[in-house]
Amino acid sequence: MGDLILLQCLSGHKGRVWGAGWHPQGNILATCGEDKTIRIWAEDGSDSMRWSAKAVLADGHTRTIRSVAWSPCGQYLASASFDATVAIWDKKSGDFECNATLEGHENEVKSVAWSKSGSLLATCSRDKSVWVWEVAQEDEYECSAVLNSHTQDVKKVEWHPHEDLLASASYDNTIKLYKEDIADSDWSCFDTLCSHDSTVWSISFDVSGRRLASCSDDQTVKIWQEYKPGNEFGVSCPDNSPVWKCVCTLSGYHNRSVYDVSWCKQTGLLATACGDDIIRIFKEAACSSPNEPTFEMVASIHAHSQDVNTVEWNPMLSGLLVTTSDDGDVKLWKFEPEE
Repeated sequence: MGDLILLQCLSGHKGRVWGAGWHPQGNILATCGEDKTIRIWAEDGSDSMRWSAKAVLADGHTRTIRSVAWSPCGQYLASASFDATVAIWDKKSGDFECNATLEGHENEVKSVAWSKSGSLLATCSRDKSVWVWEVAQEDEYECSAVLNSHTQDVKKVEWHPHEDLLASASYDNTIKLYKEDIADSDWSCFDTLCSHDSTVWSISFDVSGRRLASCSDDQTVKIWQEYKPGNEFGVSCPDNSPVWKCVCTLSGYHNRSVYDVSWCKQTGLLATACGDDIIRIFKEAACSSPNEPTFEMVASIHAHSQDVNTVEWNPMLSGLLVTTSDDGDVKLWKFEPEE
């Protein structure tokens, strides 16, 4: 077991806070919400446990901002909005400037994510589509694919940590996996993951990229595992291509929709954000089988007074995580494992 300790409550947003994104170096945090603004928070000097507001970006969108994501180089911040656009902010000069606006989606953009290389950007929307954008030059973004594999609103996009492989989660209860055919440069869906009984709200890869966690309106979290051709478990791989299988379902822990899941790249811990206002931490059991893993809940806390929308582990500072909520607050937490 362990403890979740509240380090700080960051106030400033008006209305729901929808998204949060850590800078790759872990020392800057961006948050976004219903008030159409992005707030930039940073460490107070050398104290990683105290954070303060550094900037408010208020002129990029005309409606709610749902998602923010930093580029791997840390120089650019992408924001996705209900105004059907994605803004790209450049902070190289020290101040943030919106140097590109990506248009094309017909409805609200729900999520934005950068590939590991930083050369690709993915967006998804209520219009049921997933777009892949190529970063042609510093300030030029070209749409290289419009993927219409989902039949309903697409809630989340997430890139594989090492490959140009993209995952998306949807209101149609499925997760889709995409990759580019090198021969003809066409993107296509190569696998559909079906096991949830309702909307899949969010997804998160582990550090290896061989596992994917998903969370849903059905109040469960599922763990998916990749099996490559010739795998030791004898899992069939048609067309000699990798397949993904659901190997674990975490049920009975959440009382309402699970809105977000984050897989810590340092510790392997899973964190969830739930509509019952609680955040929970799960750890893979020591006796867990690689083919049939089991997870145990090691901490939980009533984190907010309303729905928890986002949970995300800091990429550099072990045990530090951020949550956002309908209550308008952003909170920083420290997970302390039991010694």
